[in-house]
Amino acid sequence: MRAPRCWLCVLASSALLFSLLGLLQGAEDPRHSDFLVYVGTYTRGSDSQGIYRFRLNAATGEMTDVHPAGPGVNPSFLAVHPSRTALYAVSEIEQVEGRPTGGVAAYRIDPHTGDLTLLNVQPSGGGGPCYVTTDRSGKFVLVANYGGGSVASLPMAADGSLREPSSVVPHAGKSVNPRRQEAPHAHAIVLAPDERRAYAPDLGLDRILIYRVDPESGALTPNHPPFASVAPGAGPRHFDFHPNGKFAYVINELASTITAFTYDARSGALTEIQTVSSLPEGDSPGNSTADIHVHPNGKFLYGSNRGHNSIVVFAIDEQTGRLTYVQHQSTLGEIPRNFGIDPTGRILLAENQQSGTIHSFRIDAATGRLTSTGHHIEIPRPVCVRFVPWPLP
Repeated sequence: MRAPRCWLCVLASSALLFSLLGLLQGAEDPRHSDFLVYVGTYTRGSDSQGIYRFRLNAATGEMTDVHPAGPGVNPSFLAVHPSRTALYAVSEIEQVEGRPTGGVAAYRIDPHTGDLTLLNVQPSGGGGPCYVTTDRSGKFVLVANYGGGSVASLPMAADGSLREPSSVVPHAGKSVNPRRQEAPHAHAIVLAPDERRAYAPDLGLDRILIYRVDPESGALTPNHPPFASVAPGAGPRHFDFHPNGKFAYVINELASTITAFTYDARSGALTEIQTVSSLPEGDSPGNSTADIHVHPNGKFLYGSNRGHNSIVVFAIDEQTGRLTYVQHQSTLGEIPRNFGIDPTGRILLAENQQSGTIHSFRIDAATGRLTSTGHHIEIPRPVCVRFVPWPLP
C-alpha cells in the first residue's frame, strides 16, 4: 500500500570486541553521558513544527541545542530502531483522506546531525494511534490505536522503512465509565522481555490484552490466557516490565492507580499483587495518570500525574514486586505526559504538555528520589522523549 500523497506533502581483537559490544549495547553503556533526545509533540492547535531534538548531558541534566528534527502531523509517540539509524512516529489523527486510520511514519536518522528524513508512511490500522514500539532485532513495529480500539504490527524493510501491516486486531467491548469506556481504547502495546508476547492495556475495556508475536513479521494472535483485568473503571493506560522478568506494572488513567502483577513467562499470564494510588492522601480533582517506567536498576518505579502535575516514586521489593511509597515530585509545569529515564539511570526528563516545558531531575541511586537539576527547555506541546547515545557510531 502506498502512503497517501497528502502525507508526503506534509512530511516531506579485545579492543575490537569492546568496540562491537559498545555498538550492540549502545544506550545501556553506563559510561555514556551525552545523548541525543528526540521529542514527539502535538502539532494541531500549536506552533510545534513536528519532532524536535536536543542534547542531554546525563551527568548534569543540562539540555542544549534544541532544534526541529523532522516534520509530522501530531507525531506524539516515538520509537527508535535498535540500530539507531531510523526513527518511527505515530501520526495521531483519526482519518486520512476519509479512511478511519491514522499513520506511522518512518524516518532516516542523519548520523552527523540527528536530523530526520522521511522514508515513508503506512496506515496504522485504526484512528488515533498513540503508541509505537520496535522489537530488538529491528524487524517490525507494533502500534496501539486509541481511537480505533485496535493494535497492529508493521514489518520493516531493510532500509528501515515500513511495509503494510501484517496484522490489525480490533478490540471489542466496553466497561463501566459511559464517557470514557463506551468502546475499546487501546493505549499502548509493550513487548515481553523474551518478545514472544505483547501486552496491550485497553483503557476502554479495563483489560490488558495479551498476544503472541510472530518473530519475523510481528503478526499478533491472541494468547491463552487472552487478557488480565484491572478494577472496573480503572482505565489501564501504560505498562512496563521489571528487568528481572518476574513482575509487570500498569498505570490506570481513570482511577489514578498503579497495579502490580506477577508475570509468568511460560504462559504469559499476569496475576495481580497489589494496587496503590498514584496520588497523595486527599482529593485531587480532575487528575489522570499518563506514563509509567521501572528504573533500569529495578529498584524503583515512577508514574506521572496530570492535574496533580507530579511524578510519583515507589520503591520496588525485588522479591515480591510490591510497591512502597517514596515521594511526589512536582514536574514544575502543567499536564505531564510521558516521561523518560536516561539509559544510565541518572536523569529523568518530564515533559509538560500544557506549559510547553521539559525539566530534568536527578535520580538518587540509593533512594530513587528526584531532585530538580535546575535545567529546563521549551518545546511546544511535548509528549514523548526517546534517547540515542551521541555521537552516533
